[in-house]
Amino acid sequence: MTLGIGGAGCKLAALLDDSAVLVNVSETELAKVPGGGRRILASLHAGKGQFRGSRKDRRLGMDAYLSVKRELLGLIKGNMVFSSTGGGTGNGIVSGILADLTEEEKIATEDKTFFAFLLPYAKLESSEFISNTSEFLAGPLAEAIDSGNTGNIVLFSNRLKFEKRLSEQKYNQMLIESLEVFLAIPEKNDLLRLLDGHIDHEDFALFCSKPYFNHFTYFDYNPEVSFEKQLNQNGNQLLLAPEAPIEALFLLEVPEGGDPTVFYSIVEYFTEKKVSPIYSVVENPSLKVPFITVSLLYSRKPAELVNDFNEIAESHAQAKVQKSLDQYVSLARLEVNMANKAREEVKLRGEEDVLAILKRLGKL
Repeated sequence: MTLGIGGAGCKLAALLDDSAVLVNVSETELAKVPGGGRRILASLHAGKGQFRGSRKDRRLGMDAYLSVKRELLGLIKGNMVFSSTGGGTGNGIVSGILADLTEEEKIATEDKTFFAFLLPYAKLESSEFISNTSEFLAGPLAEAIDSGNTGNIVLFSNRLKFEKRLSEQKYNQMLIESLEVFLAIPEKNDLLRLLDGHIDHEDFALFCSKPYFNHFTYFDYNPEVSFEKQLNQNGNQLLLAPEAPIEALFLLEVPEGGDPTVFYSIVEYFTEKKVSPIYSVVENPSLKVPFITVSLLYSRKPAELVNDFNEIAESHAQAKVQKSLDQYVSLARLEVNMANKAREEVKLRGEEDVLAILKRLGKL
């Protein structure tokens, strides 16, 4: 089962899974999402935002989480959750989920949740999105990872969308198609002729239950070129760049009659990195050249990940201050005739010493 939380999360989940459960605080936004299955409306106190959403306010999302907490904690077990980190609803509700997972003593491997988050492009998106993301990564997500109670975390980025000027619909489709390549690994092991190694559904589920960031990528593999060079050149541009891997998994598909032993150089690469990869080599008759799908698990601390976001957020704040200073309007000096003002005061107050009035006005 797949769950989508918030506007962006619902759209992504519905693209991946026709029966996805979609969660939002806005009835209007829920109704707009094509596809998907059951809809869950998270309630806001006093009904604020039920039609307009959380308006980038993560506190509204956290408030709404309380109305669906029990149901969502049951639905996410062993499943996948999509959300953005910049908006109010997804960030707020998922922050609540992560906080509750953190409090659990231990979660069974089969009940771990696989999270896919869409991060804003810090250089071009709003300061509210950046600030929300910084708080989310350094707070709820960091604590949940430290608890060991999450599954893999995929960090999609909006960078390529803005740099290539892509429509939201096209970019969302690219994200899901990319994820589907990774998720297809155990099925390909079932359907294609096995040549070496093996990754079954249980192996894959165990790998996905690890509480690390997951950077997956795929490309045509040339045995004549070093794997390290090819991996560096073919990082997944839809994701944040990875750190040094702690664990790795790869599926190598070779054409019919191809040499399956080319996988040894890939294993050697990981061995030199002190990583023992899970791997599988299969024969795919539809291919003309070898094709590899590889996943790297890394544990870079979210606190380190937010550095760029914090720098951008600070520059946004400084820009706002400068604009306020630039827009400061100097008030023209107001000339007051003291004698006339004194006469007005005498008329209003009756008999009063004019000199005393002038002295008082002078002090002002």
